[in-house]
Amino acid sequence: MKKHNKHFLLAFLIGIFTYSHAQEKAAPIFENGEAQIVPEFNNPDDWIRHDLWVETTFDTDGDGKLDRMHVDVTRPKQTDTEGLKLPIVYETSPYYAGVAKSVDGLFWNVHHELGETAEERVHPEVKRRGKRPIISNSQIRTWIPRGYIVVHSSSPGTGLSQGAPTVGGDNESLAPKAVIDWLNGRAKGYTTPDGNETVEAFWSTGKVGMTGTSYNGTLPLAAATTGVDGLEAIIPVAPNTSYYHYYRSNGLVRSPGGYLGEDIDVLYDFIHSGDESKRAYNNKTVRDTELKNGMDRATGDYNDFWAGRDYLNDMKPMKAALLMSHGFNDWNVMPEHSYRIYKAAKEKGLPVQIYYHQFGHGGPPPISMMNKWFTRYLHGIENGVENDKKAWIVREYDDIKSPTAYEDYPNPEAKQVTLHLGKGGQEHGSLSTKPQNNQGSETLVDDASISGKDLAIAKNSNHRLLYTSPTLTEDVHISGVAKISIKLASSKPAANLSVWLVSLPWNGEAKAKITDNIITRGWADPQNYKSLTESEPLSPGKFYEMSFDLQPDDQIIKKGQQIGLMIFSSDSQFTLLPKPGTELTIDLDSTTLELPIVGGKLPF
Repeated sequence: MKKHNKHFLLAFLIGIFTYSHAQEKAAPIFENGEAQIVPEFNNPDDWIRHDLWVETTFDTDGDGKLDRMHVDVTRPKQTDTEGLKLPIVYETSPYYAGVAKSVDGLFWNVHHELGETAEERVHPEVKRRGKRPIISNSQIRTWIPRGYIVVHSSSPGTGLSQGAPTVGGDNESLAPKAVIDWLNGRAKGYTTPDGNETVEAFWSTGKVGMTGTSYNGTLPLAAATTGVDGLEAIIPVAPNTSYYHYYRSNGLVRSPGGYLGEDIDVLYDFIHSGDESKRAYNNKTVRDTELKNGMDRATGDYNDFWAGRDYLNDMKPMKAALLMSHGFNDWNVMPEHSYRIYKAAKEKGLPVQIYYHQFGHGGPPPISMMNKWFTRYLHGIENGVENDKKAWIVREYDDIKSPTAYEDYPNPEAKQVTLHLGKGGQEHGSLSTKPQNNQGSETLVDDASISGKDLAIAKNSNHRLLYTSPTLTEDVHISGVAKISIKLASSKPAANLSVWLVSLPWNGEAKAKITDNIITRGWADPQNYKSLTESEPLSPGKFYEMSFDLQPDDQIIKKGQQIGLMIFSSDSQFTLLPKPGTELTIDLDSTTLELPIVGGKLPF
């Protein structure tokens, strides 16, 4: 009996030891389909931080050696002490090591006639900053406590990464691909930029998710278009998905909002923080040859150069799950950037969701949405997120963290409603669902010194044409892409064309919401009436027909408001600014606006 008791006691003690030892091993925890904060991962003092250089498949700085990307790693100590392997949240950027200071002449001068060459601009040098081994602290406090490893890398030709910045060139896609390949054991990492001592990602499960905002949101998509194995999910926030759409609009030279006169070569100078000894070569081969010869500020036409920097053209290999995020009032990287990629990914059959809010540039999805996305595709937890609603939209007066779920975007119940113009546009012409024949034509005179806001609130003006609907008797939900078809003549061979859709009366109060006044906007070059790739001088006085989309939107216009279509020429915030005087004449009978209205009817 005593012998049996001894055996029992020994087995009991071994069981306690084994159980205690097992309990001591930290591991990710999941509740309600989301990774939870694990106390053992939550102490920054216990995180392991180190850097390395990953070898790529390209040489863009002309030194005869494959470029290496500077990479940092932040991971829980248990990846060393307990052999724990975890998935990776990865952000890459050209901004980590600093950017050029704003100086006079950095941007292109926009005060000149259309088609003319502007004076040369200033090329500033970036002073590199940052200390090893930490490239960035972004993402780490969010994801490491939840059971992830966080990795950062500097883009080619920035920081301590070798190569040249190309602003959308192939190396910006292949660089993060190389890092993901290294995380999966398919590429080599080194302890130094030029040495041979290797580093292995022994702590990696090989499953990678990428995220970031603006340029940092572009690069996850760039990596995904390579089809690299291991990149399971991406969450781009306000990404630039086409440099043409960022710097041009329907054939028109158009600046991103807030950066009048910026162009792709300006962005190159802004981010070029790499090795000083390589900058002269990079400037000569990239900025002063490839970018200069391809960007075409004279016509604004779409060409092979721009096509090579449009990620929509590269999506065939893409297989990563996609959660897009964007603001409907982002006039820097406009909402079309996310919509066009979301639409294409959905057509490919990829897992997709889109989160839109009503604010400006930036704004990631709520952490719960991101958490579920990464939990599903990086940890492999079957939380059913792929069966959730496709579209999550923050309504006008809701908190940015509280989106409303919809079956899809655009709203499946939205239908295009055609609106026709009625004369009187120098004051307030009409906008009606019923055609009004024999309305004739009306003329506006360009004056870039007058802001779009001032044009919209003017009771009358010969510098714009404004057509308004009757007062809405019920709220109207716009969801999707509005389209204008216009017939116009110009008094000169070239002219800007700007279109705003506004909600009137204009709310001029200081506390007015961003959604109160401008519904959406669009710009076009009448010289491109045939196609984006072909422009030709206009014959003064001759009428031309063209159609183009305005920016995507999802907005509820309150009853008591009027919807206004404002047509003008130069937009002081976005276009080139020629001398005043160009006349645009609009044929009212042949000009229509199509609005995507939920329910397919307008209440007036």
